[in-house]
Amino acid sequence: MMAEILLLAGSAAAIAFVHTLLGPDHYLPFVAMAKARQWSLARTVSVTLWCGLGHLVGSVALGLVGIGLGSAVSGLVAVEALRGEAAAWMLLGLGLAYAAWGLRRAWRRRPHAHWHRHGDVLHHHEHGHEGEHAHVHEQASGASVTPWVIFIIFVLGPCEPLIPLLMYPAATHSMAGVLAVTTVFGLVTVGTMLAVVVLLHRSLSAVHLRGLQPYSHAMAGAAIFACGAGMVFLGL
Repeated sequence: MMAEILLLAGSAAAIAFVHTLLGPDHYLPFVAMAKARQWSLARTVSVTLWCGLGHLVGSVALGLVGIGLGSAVSGLVAVEALRGEAAAWMLLGLGLAYAAWGLRRAWRRRPHAHWHRHGDVLHHHEHGHEGEHAHVHEQASGASVTPWVIFIIFVLGPCEPLIPLLMYPAATHSMAGVLAVTTVFGLVTVGTMLAVVVLLHRSLSAVHLRGLQPYSHAMAGAAIFACGAGMVFLGL
């Protein structure tokens, strides 16, 4: 029995790694938001960690309830499919809404001219609203609802391989096996998410958008939208 559990644990590690790496929704939204909102690496890691844990809790709880009630695995797979579809559409909607907000923000803060008259002299100067006044508002909105929305989406989003491929086979041996397999899957999933996010965050920290900086939020929204679209239309 121990050999079977070890085999399932090894399979859990491999499946979790591949599943996470091939799903850009597991890391791209965090990197995009971090770049747009200039999050520190520590904050980015914190948001990713909590979303990763939330991502696991939903599927683990559903799997444990199903095992406890003796539910058929096909029924739980159907529930996971519905959760996955809802999460995908929510991610797509979030990306679209955030991109639209980013474009509106960039348009409102574009440089514009003000005309002044000094006696008989009429002149103008251009300026934007990215100074201290804008910075104060940006700080005030720093603790925005966006990370919470992403967290909720990740809680709803299922870990598709966990229940049918790992938890149910482990349950045929013992609940200790279920715990072992689930723990391995969770650690590798969250660990892979964090590793990729840290790598991309450090890589992008050296990238300066320059003229595209006003559109950083719009580009972040587009990236999140692309993840949601990939999930909805390509099954990623």
